[in-house]
Amino acid sequence: MLGIKIVPQNNQGLVETFGKYRRSVTSGFHFYIPFIQKIRNVSLAMEPKALPNYSIITKDNADVSASLTLNYHVTDAVKYQYENTDSVESMAQLVRGHLRDIIGRMDLNEALGSTAKINQELAIAIGDLTNTYGINVDRINIDVLTPSTAIQEAMDKQLTADRERVAAIAKAEGEAKSIELTTKAKNDALKATAKAEAEATRTRADAERYRIDTVQAGLSSADDKYFQNQSINAFTDLAKSPANLVVVPADKTGELGQLPVVGKLLKKGTD
Repeated sequence: MLGIKIVPQNNQGLVETFGKYRRSVTSGFHFYIPFIQKIRNVSLAMEPKALPNYSIITKDNADVSASLTLNYHVTDAVKYQYENTDSVESMAQLVRGHLRDIIGRMDLNEALGSTAKINQELAIAIGDLTNTYGINVDRINIDVLTPSTAIQEAMDKQLTADRERVAAIAKAEGEAKSIELTTKAKNDALKATAKAEAEATRTRADAERYRIDTVQAGLSSADDKYFQNQSINAFTDLAKSPANLVVVPADKTGELGQLPVVGKLLKKGTD
């Protein structure tokens, strides 16, 4: 009597006789002897594996929790099934060990900002080592890398302090800029006022100089008749004043008779 075994697509069948591996068969329809033989199916398809909440100590003694996901597939069904008690767990322990070594050589800040680098180094470190378990790791990705609660609180406080410091600096710089602009505006106003006053003073000085130059030019071209006329006008104004005494230079007494007013005064005195 023969038994029938169907090995599904993307699987490999392992034929055992009295519990001992004899040969491998591919997917399809196969016969075996019941109670004596057994055909064990091993999937060759890619499968995911989650490794959550793995505690690691960084170079600066910070405790971080790492959660990663990897994808693997069986490359050697015989090694996978018979040479290891649990090939998947052995592969997971290998990944954890290398992850601990890589992150353990980094500071906390470097580790938190270098997940892509860690993924790459981890894939290189594992390399072909998992072939011992009949498995190949196709992809590794760190999903979460989180510091401990105490470190997270300290980081939050530091971040808050940094933000407050940046805000205080920005406020101080804004006030300093405002003072600078106000001072500049006042200085500009003072300069403008001083410049306007200087221009006005210069204009008045130019006008006075022009007046003086004009008078001097007129005097330089005036003859004796002009000055005699000026003298007559001056004596006339003196005669109209309430003064009882008028002092006249001795060399000008001969000209008194030429003044109509003085002449009238002298004639009245004679009478």
